[in-house]
Amino acid sequence: MLEFTQQIVNGLSLGAIYALIALGYTMVYGIIKLINFAHGDIMMVGALVSYFSLTLLGTNIFVAMAAAMIACAVFGVLIEKIAYRPLRNSTRIAALITAIGVSLFLEYFTIFIFGPAQKVFPASAFPIKAYALGGLSVLNKDVFVFVSAVVLMIILQYIIKWTKTGKAMRAVSLDQEAAVLMGISVDKTISITFAIGSALAAAAGVMLGIYYNTVNPLMGIIPGLKAFVAAVLGGIGIIPGAMVGGFVMGLLETMVSGYGNSLYRDAVAFGVLIFILLIKPSGIFGEDTGEKV
Repeated sequence: MLEFTQQIVNGLSLGAIYALIALGYTMVYGIIKLINFAHGDIMMVGALVSYFSLTLLGTNIFVAMAAAMIACAVFGVLIEKIAYRPLRNSTRIAALITAIGVSLFLEYFTIFIFGPAQKVFPASAFPIKAYALGGLSVLNKDVFVFVSAVVLMIILQYIIKWTKTGKAMRAVSLDQEAAVLMGISVDKTISITFAIGSALAAAAGVMLGIYYNTVNPLMGIIPGLKAFVAAVLGGIGIIPGAMVGGFVMGLLETMVSGYGNSLYRDAVAFGVLIFILLIKPSGIFGEDTGEKV
């Protein structure tokens, strides 16, 4: 039982990271019905920004995270305006191929500029400490990741539920034409959505850097895909679903690694995607809606 509880503690921090990344996927899909496969690479950019902020500027981890979130928010808006906005009225497959192209461009342009080698977070940026609680070993990095992610999720929920911007986002997601008639700027709302989602991805990138102690240009591929699975699991386009799906994926991966073999954790994650698409394609929180012919 103690080992099981330890695995849950470990899984919650990893799940919090997946949940933050999944939120970006689900927000963008909810607004413009686009699967932004470049989202994981935006997370990678955020991790690199924090790394250089720590090593070159000598900032602390909080300043580095803030810098990464601001940089990626701007970066996300630029990607939306340059790559996605011109294709907004095109077919979905065109936008999807463009998203994959943006992802590959970010990965290999980063390799060209910074090289393919892994970069190690400086140990002084976040000294690791372990705390014994009732027989459990809790690392301060797990506490930092979990608390930071929960705080960001609460802020996001507040923005969406109680601010004018959040109401505009909900209106655009329901009916863009009606939103325009009500005086809402659809382009501005979509840009804000990309900015918020990219900022959350950047925060997740910093947390992954702390969690694994390394960053590299290809670090966003697998976490990005797993976060996409989490978004589908919870119900793509549904924000609470992305949060729950992220935590489920983190716990599942930790349990597979702890009780089975870490080689199988990726296979299990994508097996979940196949299973959920076969059993309930709309996800845990999604509702099946019929289409009129």
